[in-house]
Amino acid sequence: MSIGIIGAGALGSNLARAFAKVGISAIISNSRGPESLAGLVEELGPAIKAGTTEEAAMADIVFVAIRWVDLKRVLGGLPTWNGRIVVDGTNPVEWIDPDSPDANDPGNPLAAYGIKAVDLGGRHSSSVVSDLVPGARLVKAFNHLDVNVLREPEVSGGNRVLFYSGDDQDAKATVRSLIAKAGFFAVDLGALDVGGPLASLPFGALAGVSFVKV
Repeated sequence: MSIGIIGAGALGSNLARAFAKVGISAIISNSRGPESLAGLVEELGPAIKAGTTEEAAMADIVFVAIRWVDLKRVLGGLPTWNGRIVVDGTNPVEWIDPDSPDANDPGNPLAAYGIKAVDLGGRHSSSVVSDLVPGARLVKAFNHLDVNVLREPEVSGGNRVLFYSGDDQDAKATVRSLIAKAGFFAVDLGALDVGGPLASLPFGALAGVSFVKV
């Protein structure tokens, strides 16, 4: 089963590191083209290859690891999904220009972290992403932890907990297997409408919560 990662920033690259560590093969892509990823794939070894966004998007399982502001532009130009699995690792936040008035907005409790929440009009993030990947079987996962800990699934004598949710049981089982193979302990939060909001940054009740299964 082939795996593609769209996005090679902090989330995508650390996801690739977690996969490479246990020999899971994947194609990783970014907006600048495969050549710009030469250093990363050299670091990670033969399991991870660089490709175009279109090549990564043709995999059986596609991880979306891009900024919220880029979602519509990137996903809107891709071919139909035809029942393939898409793993939504995004969160509805935008980075703030430190020189803009938003950086000191007293009404934004997240300004100190350099981000602001995106107003989704009462929807949760995976509901929005679902509209951008019609025909895909969507699973929410790999979004609730600090991305820098993804390269260290085993810690303190146990395994970091990763939450996931979705509406297709077979797709969830496949993603759960990948989570476990990467060294994490997978916890099913149920349907997208339930688990998605619970684990979504910045305001989900389980967002940022780091549990370890010992």
